[in-house]
Amino acid sequence: MATVTSAGAAQRGMTREEKKVIFASSLGTVFEWYDFYLYGALASFIGATFFASYPEATRNIFALLAFAAGFLVRPFGALVFGRLGDLVGRKYTFLVTILIMGMSTFLVGLLPGSATWGIAAPVILIGLRMLQGLALGGEYGGAATYVAEHAPDDRRGYYTSWIQTTATLGLFLSLIIILIVQNVMNKDDFAAWGWRIPFLLSAVLLGISVWIRLSLSESPTFQRMKDEGKTSKAPLSEAFGQWKNAKIALLALFGLTAGQAVVWYTGQFYALFFLTNVLKVDSVSVNIMIAIALALGTGFFVFFGWLSDKIGRKPIIMAGLLLAILTYFPLFKALTWAANPALATAQETTRATVTAAPGDCKFQFNPVGTAKFTTSCDIATAFLTRNSVPYDVVAGPAGSAATVKIKDTTIESYDAVAAGDAAAAKGAAFNKAVNIALHDAGYPLVRGAAIVADQNLDAFVAANPEVKLDAVAVRAGEKSTIPLEKAIKDKVITAEKAAGATEITAYSIPGAGDFKMVADPAGVNWVKIIAILFVLVIYVTMVYGPIAAILVELFPTRIRYTGMSLPYHIGNGWFGGLLPATVFAMSAAKGDIYYGLWYPIVIAAMTLIVGMLFVKDTLGTDLHAKD
Repeated sequence: MATVTSAGAAQRGMTREEKKVIFASSLGTVFEWYDFYLYGALASFIGATFFASYPEATRNIFALLAFAAGFLVRPFGALVFGRLGDLVGRKYTFLVTILIMGMSTFLVGLLPGSATWGIAAPVILIGLRMLQGLALGGEYGGAATYVAEHAPDDRRGYYTSWIQTTATLGLFLSLIIILIVQNVMNKDDFAAWGWRIPFLLSAVLLGISVWIRLSLSESPTFQRMKDEGKTSKAPLSEAFGQWKNAKIALLALFGLTAGQAVVWYTGQFYALFFLTNVLKVDSVSVNIMIAIALALGTGFFVFFGWLSDKIGRKPIIMAGLLLAILTYFPLFKALTWAANPALATAQETTRATVTAAPGDCKFQFNPVGTAKFTTSCDIATAFLTRNSVPYDVVAGPAGSAATVKIKDTTIESYDAVAAGDAAAAKGAAFNKAVNIALHDAGYPLVRGAAIVADQNLDAFVAANPEVKLDAVAVRAGEKSTIPLEKAIKDKVITAEKAAGATEITAYSIPGAGDFKMVADPAGVNWVKIIAILFVLVIYVTMVYGPIAAILVELFPTRIRYTGMSLPYHIGNGWFGGLLPATVFAMSAAKGDIYYGLWYPIVIAAMTLIVGMLFVKDTLGTDLHAKD
C-alpha cells in the first residue's frame, strides 16, 4: 500500500469549493437517510393504510418484500450505482441516487391506500420501497468517494467523517419531524393522513439537495484518471473477479464493516427497541431520549474522524469494537434498572419455568414477521419473551402440552394448530392466566378498563371472578351508548349478539380489561438513561467516524466506488439489518432478555480479530498513487 502523501494537497487547508463539496454531499446524504428511516418509523400507519385489508398470506408477502427492500436490496444498489460511478463519474451518479430516493419518498406520501386503489396500492408502495433501497445502496459510496477524492491526504478522515454524521442526523431529523407533526394534530388524524406529511416534506429537502449538487464539479481524482483514459471498463469483474481486489473487499467486510454495523445498529436502533419493547417505556419518551443522546454524541463522528488523521483509522475502530464487546452486558443491565426498576426487581426475584416435551421448542427467528410458531412451547416462550420475563426450559413428557410455572401457579399452554377454531379463546385464557400470575409475583402489569356490552355483562362477570364484580351494581352505575357499527368494529359486541339494534349500551369497568406491562413514568430515570445511550452512541461514532476514510483508501480509484460500496452495504444491510430479529430469537431460546446481545458481541469480536490480524491501517495513503 502506498503511504506517500501528495505534497501540495497535504500542506494546504480546504478551499471554499472543497468545503462546499463536504456540505453538499453531507446534506444530500442526510436527506436520503431521513427518507429511508421514515418508512421504519411509520411502518404501523403504512401497514394499516396499504396492507390491513388483505388476507394474512398476502400481507406476509408484502412484509417480506418490504423487508427485502429495506435491507437485502441495498447491496444490489451498491453494485448498480457503484459500477455506474466508476464508469461515468461520481457527481452524476449520486445526483441520480438522490433523485430516485427523493421522488420515491414523496410519492409514498401521495399514494392512495388499498381502500382506493386496491392491490395496486401496496404493489406500487413496495416498488417505491425497492427504489429507495437501491438508491441508498448507491448514495453512501458515492458521497464518501466524492468527498475523499476532494480532501487533502492529511485531513481525509476529518472531512469524510462529516458523511458519517448523516445517518444519525437523518434518523434525528426524521424523529423530530414525526414528533412535531404528532404534537400538532390528534392521534386519529395522524393515523388517517398526518403520517403522510413527513414524506411530503421530503420534496423540499430534495429540491435543496439537487440544487446544491448540480453546482458541483466532478471529483478531480476521477476526472484526471478519465482524462488519461485509465477508467475501468468493467468495474464489477475487476473489483470482485480479480483476487487482489476481491481479497480487499472480503477484508473490508469481515475486518471492518460487519463489526461496525452491529455496533451501529445496537447503539442507535436496538437501544430504542430495547427501551420500548423490552423495558416498556412509552415510545414518545424513548424517541426524545434517543434524540437527546444523538444530539450530544453526533459531534464525536467528526472528532474521531479528525483523530484518525493523527493516530490512524484502524486503532479507533478496533478500540470501539473492544469497548462494545466488554461493556454491552453491564450497560444494558444498567439501562433496565434506570428505565424500569420494578421490572428489574421482579426479574431478580421471580423466574418462570417452562416445562415442554422434547422438540416442542423452536428457534424463533422471524426477520419479516411472517413465520408462525404454533407449538405450545413456542407460544409460551414467545409470550414470556415479549413481556420481558426470564425463564428456564425443562424437559417434560413426550406429547404433553407445555406448562408455565410462576411461583406456585402453573398454567397449561396450547398448540394453536391442534386447537383449531378454539385457538383464539385458548390464547386469551392462557394470556390472562399468565398475566395474573405475573402481576401477583410483582411484575409491573397494569390492567386497563374493559368496555362491556350489556348483553355480555353477565357472562363477563362469570368469566372474571378475580375482579369480584356485581352485575347489578355495574348496571346501576354509569353507562354509555355506542353506535352499532363502532361497537362491532371495536369488538365490543358481535353482529349476532346485537340482534338488529342500532346502538349498544355498554359499561366501562376499570381494572377488568387487558393487561399491559409498563414502565412507571415516575420510576424512569431520564438522566441515567440518556447517559447510557450517550455512551452507546460514542461507540457508534468510534467505529463509524473513520470508516469512510479507511474504505476509500483501501481501493484504487478505478474501482473505488464499486469496491467500497458492496462490503459496506452487506455489512450494514445484512449483518446489521438482521440484528433485531436475531437478538429476539436468541433471547426467546434462552429465556434471558440480555442473551441476544451475544450476537453483536460475537460479530464485533470476529471483526476485531480479523481487523487486528489482516487489515492494514491506511493513514497517509496517496489516492493518486493507488490509480
